[in-house]
Amino acid sequence: MDKNVQEERFMGMIKFTPPLYKQRYQFIKDLVGKYKPKKVADLGCADCTLLWMLKFCSCIEVLAGLDICENVMKEKMHRLSPLPGDYLQPAERSLTVTLHHGSVAHKDPCMLGFDLVTCIELIEHLEESELEKFPEVVFGFMAPTMVVISTPNSEFNPLLPGVTLFRHPDHKFEWNQAEFQSWALNIARCYDYSVEFTGVGPPPTGMEDVGFCTQIGVFVRKYSQTSETAHFEKPTKAAYKTVFKAVYPSLKDEKYLQNAVVSEVIFTAQVIKRSLLDHLKSEHEEYNDGPVEIKSKFQHSKNCVSEDLEKLAVGKSLEPFVNGNAVYVPLTKIFSFPKVNQLCGTFEKLCKLITGKVTLSSDGSGVMVNTEHENEEEEN
Repeated sequence: MDKNVQEERFMGMIKFTPPLYKQRYQFIKDLVGKYKPKKVADLGCADCTLLWMLKFCSCIEVLAGLDICENVMKEKMHRLSPLPGDYLQPAERSLTVTLHHGSVAHKDPCMLGFDLVTCIELIEHLEESELEKFPEVVFGFMAPTMVVISTPNSEFNPLLPGVTLFRHPDHKFEWNQAEFQSWALNIARCYDYSVEFTGVGPPPTGMEDVGFCTQIGVFVRKYSQTSETAHFEKPTKAAYKTVFKAVYPSLKDEKYLQNAVVSEVIFTAQVIKRSLLDHLKSEHEEYNDGPVEIKSKFQHSKNCVSEDLEKLAVGKSLEPFVNGNAVYVPLTKIFSFPKVNQLCGTFEKLCKLITGKVTLSSDGSGVMVNTEHENEEEEN
């Protein structure tokens, strides 16, 4: 049975709002919002719910999950895949999500270099031999900047109707506050971490000594890793099996950036063209009683058009103008729009990204937007 469902059954008269498991996930999400880690790993990720929540945190660029049960991960791992909207509007950040099948008692170099490692309701599921190896794997080998470990507080169990020994049949143990804090403080001393204790699911009024229903230890590495303190031990063979990997479209990838810039340039040019034609149409109507004929109004001889275009283009006109069946929209004008400016950063990059992708004037100083469609609409 799912550990979160099992837990809810035992809440009985004590109601936690939101449910306790959601409070644990929210605790992690709040921590991410505060410290802005770029690489986060969830050990014992189960059905990937926490990873799914964290993928929406804009600071995170790498998400990894590890669980001993491959089938549980696979049930809902599809939620971690990019959606069509992610391709239509790629994010500015890069994001890679990976799921691994394996044990937290084994070392694998794929788990090195993380800023935050979470172990939510994990340690109580470990066999004694696995629990003994756990500190060295997580704090010694992986050595992330921050580790968050949550586990049931056995002192709260008498308040949960239906709990006789443990809250879940797969639990190998459940510690009271003193036991958990003693274990955590020993790890902190051994691996140069500090640790602070907190929790979620407060006890009823007047029973504060019982502590939180879920006790949490937040470990922070005291020193930044250097060439002297970093662990160079690397297994020659990967211990985990990768069962899922998703690379999200990102504007950091020039392919997606170019697509976004070209789309925005075309859209912006169309907006400028429409605005210009509406303005000219309004002017024309002021002096003519008959219907508007945009084509006759703006159609010039080819020689005259070429001369006008050449003069304006050489002068790098900042304003658009009609050129026969096309509107000349200066790139400088397009670049002044906030979205285009934000995407490109520099005018030079704008020119580079759209070259060959949009119709430009002969000297490349402006976008040429066809007006034939508008003329047809006016005639109909």
